[in-house]
Amino acid sequence: MPGVTGSAVEQDIVRLVPQLKAFARRFYYDPSDIDDLVQETLVKALTSIHLFQTGTNLRSWLFTIMRNTHHTQFSTGKRWVIGLENVKELMPTVPPSQEWALRAKDFEKAMAGLPQHQRQVIKHVFVDGMSYEAVATMHKCPVGTIKSRVNRARDGLATKLGDKVSTAAQL
Repeated sequence: MPGVTGSAVEQDIVRLVPQLKAFARRFYYDPSDIDDLVQETLVKALTSIHLFQTGTNLRSWLFTIMRNTHHTQFSTGKRWVIGLENVKELMPTVPPSQEWALRAKDFEKAMAGLPQHQRQVIKHVFVDGMSYEAVATMHKCPVGTIKSRVNRARDGLATKLGDKVSTAAQL
């Protein structure tokens, strides 16, 4: 069958634009994405209008173009990583050890700034792995006192290290 050219088919295409937009809503929610898909479909249809067969369903032909356009964009979009073209050049091959060394020095300074009783309990609980009960027995005080000292020490460390979230707010 010969291809079709002419203004009658183009006018039919224009009349089908609202239906194309409604069909595009099956693929996208964002109005700009919907408009882009409809526009891309119309560009492809008008570019290939000479391939349209007289006597076939124009609406089905346009919907097929739209569906295929969306599937092509979707599968291509899965392969695209936007904004990360040169990420391998930006990533260091060896992680910087000096950052951890600086954090360790900051932590040592913050620990030194704590009162002696808080330094002791935080060392026993977190470094030595002792239970609150064992530390309370060692210091001959109630378990609640040890828990308070540990909590105050953690808050003090967080403040001195510049952490914004208090440990009390995390509980």
